[in-house]
Amino acid sequence: MMVRSGNPAVRLGTLIPAALLLLLGGGGPAWAQSAPPSLGLREQTAPPSTPAPSAPPAGEENPGLINEMGKLFDKLPSILPPIKSPGETMNDLSRLAKPSTMVSGRVVCPVSSNGAPDCKQAADQLCQGKGYKEGKSLNADSAEKCSAKVLIPGRQRKPDDCRTDTFVTSALCQN
Repeated sequence: MMVRSGNPAVRLGTLIPAALLLLLGGGGPAWAQSAPPSLGLREQTAPPSTPAPSAPPAGEENPGLINEMGKLFDKLPSILPPIKSPGETMNDLSRLAKPSTMVSGRVVCPVSSNGAPDCKQAADQLCQGKGYKEGKSLNADSAEKCSAKVLIPGRQRKPDDCRTDTFVTSALCQN
Protein backbone atom coordinates (compact mmCIF):
# COMPACT_ATOMS: atom_id res chain seq x y z
CA MET A 1 0.00 0.00 0.00
CA MET A 2 1.40 3.36 -0.95
CA VAL A 3 0.88 6.35 1.37
CA ARG A 4 0.70 9.82 -0.08
CA SER A 5 2.32 12.51 1.99
CA GLY A 6 0.05 15.21 0.55
CA ASN A 7 -3.09 13.72 2.09
CA PRO A 8 -3.95 15.74 5.26
CA ALA A 9 -5.80 12.77 6.85
CA VAL A 10 -2.71 10.58 6.63
CA ARG A 11 -0.50 13.28 8.13
CA LEU A 12 -3.00 13.81 10.94
CA GLY A 13 -3.21 10.07 11.54
CA THR A 14 0.55 9.85 12.09
CA LEU A 15 0.82 13.05 14.11
CA ILE A 16 -1.83 12.21 16.71
CA PRO A 17 -0.10 9.07 18.09
CA ALA A 18 3.23 10.92 18.17
CA ALA A 19 1.70 13.83 20.09
CA LEU A 20 0.05 11.49 22.59
CA LEU A 21 3.33 9.67 23.13
CA LEU A 22 5.09 12.94 23.94
CA LEU A 23 2.31 14.10 26.26
CA LEU A 24 2.13 10.83 28.17
CA GLY A 25 5.81 10.69 28.94
CA GLY A 26 7.40 9.26 25.86
CA GLY A 27 10.21 11.77 26.19
CA GLY A 28 11.25 14.85 28.11
CA PRO A 29 11.04 15.58 31.81
CA ALA A 30 8.32 14.01 33.94
CA TRP A 31 5.50 16.08 35.37
CA ALA A 32 5.33 16.57 39.11
CA GLN A 33 2.69 14.55 40.90
CA SER A 34 0.16 16.25 43.10
CA ALA A 35 -1.24 14.92 46.35
CA PRO A 36 -4.06 12.39 45.92
CA PRO A 37 -7.56 13.79 46.20
CA SER A 38 -9.11 13.60 49.65
CA LEU A 39 -12.46 12.29 48.38
CA GLY A 40 -14.34 14.31 50.96
CA LEU A 41 -12.44 12.87 53.90
CA ARG A 42 -10.75 15.23 56.28
CA GLU A 43 -7.63 14.33 58.08
CA GLN A 44 -8.07 14.70 61.80
CA THR A 45 -5.23 15.89 63.92
CA ALA A 46 -5.05 15.38 67.63
CA PRO A 47 -5.13 18.48 69.79
CA PRO A 48 -1.67 19.39 71.10
CA SER A 49 -2.71 18.67 74.71
CA THR A 50 -3.44 14.93 74.13
CA PRO A 51 -0.63 12.43 73.61
CA ALA A 52 -0.30 10.64 70.26
CA PRO A 53 -1.94 7.19 70.14
CA SER A 54 0.52 4.39 70.80
CA ALA A 55 0.78 0.97 69.17
CA PRO A 56 -1.88 -1.57 70.20
CA PRO A 57 -1.03 -3.67 73.27
CA ALA A 58 0.70 -6.99 72.66
CA GLY A 59 -2.33 -9.08 73.75
CA GLU A 60 -4.78 -7.32 71.42
CA GLU A 61 -5.83 -9.10 68.19
CA ASN A 62 -4.71 -7.62 64.89
CA PRO A 63 -7.31 -8.60 62.26
CA GLY A 64 -5.99 -9.32 58.80
CA LEU A 65 -5.04 -12.08 56.39
CA ILE A 66 -1.57 -12.69 57.85
CA ASN A 67 -2.97 -12.88 61.39
CA GLU A 68 -5.69 -15.33 60.33
CA MET A 69 -3.16 -17.53 58.54
CA GLY A 70 -1.04 -17.52 61.68
CA LYS A 71 -4.03 -18.73 63.70
CA LEU A 72 -4.57 -21.54 61.18
CA PHE A 73 -0.96 -22.70 61.47
CA ASP A 74 -1.20 -22.57 65.28
CA LYS A 75 -4.22 -24.93 65.17
CA LEU A 76 -2.77 -27.24 62.49
CA PRO A 77 -0.87 -29.66 64.80
CA SER A 78 -4.04 -30.37 66.80
CA ILE A 79 -6.03 -31.10 63.62
CA LEU A 80 -3.59 -33.50 61.92
CA PRO A 81 -2.78 -36.94 63.31
CA PRO A 82 0.72 -37.42 64.70
CA ILE A 83 3.36 -38.57 62.22
CA LYS A 84 4.63 -42.08 62.88
CA SER A 85 8.12 -43.34 62.31
CA PRO A 86 8.67 -46.01 59.62
CA GLY A 87 9.16 -48.63 62.34
CA GLU A 88 5.83 -47.79 63.98
CA THR A 89 4.10 -47.92 60.61
CA MET A 90 5.53 -51.39 59.87
CA ASN A 91 4.46 -52.61 63.32
CA ASP A 92 0.92 -51.38 62.68
CA LEU A 93 0.81 -53.12 59.28
CA SER A 94 2.14 -56.35 60.77
CA ARG A 95 -0.48 -56.24 63.47
CA LEU A 96 -3.25 -55.73 60.89
CA ALA A 97 -2.04 -58.42 58.46
CA LYS A 98 -3.14 -61.94 59.21
CA PRO A 99 -0.59 -64.65 58.55
CA SER A 100 -1.50 -66.39 55.31
CA THR A 101 -0.19 -69.23 53.18
CA MET A 102 -0.65 -70.08 49.53
CA VAL A 103 -1.77 -73.63 48.82
CA SER A 104 -2.29 -75.53 45.57
CA GLY A 105 -4.90 -78.12 44.69
CA ARG A 106 -7.91 -78.60 42.47
CA VAL A 107 -11.43 -78.11 43.80
CA VAL A 108 -14.46 -77.62 41.53
CA CYS A 109 -16.43 -74.40 42.04
CA PRO A 110 -20.09 -75.25 42.67
CA VAL A 111 -22.69 -73.48 40.53
CA SER A 112 -24.57 -70.79 42.46
CA SER A 113 -28.27 -69.97 42.09
CA ASN A 114 -27.59 -67.42 39.34
CA GLY A 115 -25.63 -69.96 37.26
CA ALA A 116 -22.15 -68.52 37.93
CA PRO A 117 -19.43 -70.58 39.62
CA ASP A 118 -18.94 -69.91 43.37
CA CYS A 119 -15.16 -70.02 43.66
CA LYS A 120 -15.08 -68.53 47.18
CA GLN A 121 -16.67 -71.70 48.49
CA ALA A 122 -14.19 -73.81 46.51
CA ALA A 123 -11.25 -71.79 47.88
CA ASP A 124 -12.57 -72.32 51.43
CA GLN A 125 -12.82 -76.08 50.77
CA LEU A 126 -9.28 -76.17 49.37
CA CYS A 127 -7.89 -74.37 52.43
CA GLN A 128 -9.91 -76.40 54.91
CA GLY A 129 -8.54 -79.56 53.30
CA LYS A 130 -5.03 -78.26 54.17
CA GLY A 131 -5.95 -77.38 57.79
CA TYR A 132 -6.78 -73.68 57.43
CA LYS A 133 -9.98 -71.84 58.29
CA GLU A 134 -10.80 -69.94 55.06
CA GLY A 135 -9.30 -68.98 51.74
CA LYS A 136 -9.36 -66.63 48.81
CA SER A 137 -9.05 -67.84 45.23
CA LEU A 138 -5.78 -66.86 43.55
CA ASN A 139 -5.92 -68.95 40.40
CA ALA A 140 -8.75 -70.74 38.60
CA ASP A 141 -9.00 -73.04 35.61
CA SER A 142 -11.94 -74.18 33.49
CA ALA A 143 -12.54 -77.28 31.49
CA GLU A 144 -15.36 -78.54 29.32
CA LYS A 145 -16.82 -81.84 30.55
CA CYS A 146 -18.93 -83.81 28.07
CA SER A 147 -20.98 -86.99 28.33
CA ALA A 148 -19.97 -90.09 26.41
CA LYS A 149 -22.87 -89.53 24.00
CA VAL A 150 -20.77 -86.91 22.22
CA LEU A 151 -18.37 -89.65 21.07
CA ILE A 152 -21.06 -91.60 19.14
CA PRO A 153 -20.37 -91.18 15.41
CA GLY A 154 -23.08 -89.38 13.44
CA ARG A 155 -24.96 -88.15 16.53
CA GLN A 156 -25.89 -84.48 16.62
CA ARG A 157 -24.52 -82.63 19.63
CA LYS A 158 -27.19 -81.17 21.97
CA PRO A 159 -26.83 -78.13 24.28
CA ASP A 160 -26.94 -80.21 27.46
CA ASP A 161 -24.28 -82.75 26.33
CA CYS A 162 -21.36 -80.64 27.68
CA ARG A 163 -20.84 -78.22 30.55
CA THR A 164 -17.97 -76.02 31.63
CA ASP A 165 -16.55 -76.69 35.09
CA THR A 166 -14.42 -74.11 36.89
CA PHE A 167 -11.75 -75.18 39.39
CA VAL A 168 -9.76 -73.31 42.01
CA THR A 169 -6.13 -74.39 41.57
CA SER A 170 -4.47 -72.13 44.17
CA ALA A 171 -5.75 -70.15 47.12
CA LEU A 172 -4.47 -67.83 49.84
CA CYS A 173 -5.39 -69.45 53.14
CA GLN A 174 -5.71 -67.87 56.60
CA ASN A 175 -6.29 -69.24 60.07
